Amino acid sequence: MTESTDIKRKKLRIRAWRRGFKEADLILGRFADSNLDSMSDEAVQLFEHLLDQQDQDIYAWIIGREPVPSEFQTDVMKALQAFRVEDDAQFGDGPRA
Repeated sequence: MTESTDIKRKKLRIRAWRRGFKEADLILGRFADSNLDSMSDEAVQLFEHLLDQQDQDIYAWIIGREPVPSEFQTDVMKALQAFRVEDDAQFGDGPRA
């Protein structure tokens, strides 16, 4: 049995907020809150694959400290790199319901 898209998105939202590396939590969590519901199934899969990586690596790729491996050079990564955490800061430091 496959997981429904809504359940998968909810789980990914929690994973994005509970990284264990505050800077990654803030970027990935707020990005998930702002974008997951409108992402295509393919983009959701790409985001899930990205969340399987180490926090320090993801953060370094997003901020441009390290080059993004070709495997992760996707529209999702481009959107993450363009995402501005400050624009969503009024929602605090945790997932939106």
